Amino acid sequence: MQESIKKFEEKMTKSIDVLLEEYASIRAGRANPHVLDRIKVEYYGTPTPIHQVGNISVPEPRIIQISPWEKSLLKEIEKAINLSDLGINPTNDGSCIRLIFPELTEERRKELVKDVKKKGEACKVAVRNIRRDAIDAIKKLEKAGEFTEDDLKDGENKIQKITDKAIERVDKAIEDKSKEILTV
Repeated sequence: MQESIKKFEEKMTKSIDVLLEEYASIRAGRANPHVLDRIKVEYYGTPTPIHQVGNISVPEPRIIQISPWEKSLLKEIEKAINLSDLGINPTNDGSCIRLIFPELTEERRKELVKDVKKKGEACKVAVRNIRRDAIDAIKKLEKAGEFTEDDLKDGENKIQKITDKAIERVDKAIEDKSKEILTV
């Protein structure tokens, strides 16, 4: 039973990790290199993450600078950013690409916070579904006679504690990201 509980705990952790990755790509008014994580550049015919074809830096709070190791990639990087859903127009100065992030309006900040909460709620639902699956799995094992009813109750309590911790992590992530977005 312990392995089963561990497996379900890992699933919950993966769900939270996915949420945190999504949150990292939401821009909060200041430049965050993680917004580029999902963007891939054609590099010798292979889609390659931007961070593997150049140096990414944040010289100012609202500017990301991409300095490719090969100048021939400037056009490809520019094209990849334009095709992405980033919503920022890159400026190419011949040696590097700069992304200048505009200040977020109050209205846009509120929209982003709504989006953060929606994604957080979806993650909580996923965690609860994993809990349900875990409890169903140990109930089947109990019915098959692999352990007693006391073991079942103990397992359910452990799963509930793990779920509570996971939900707490999600709530903290929602709160932290919302604060980051609303901070001007």
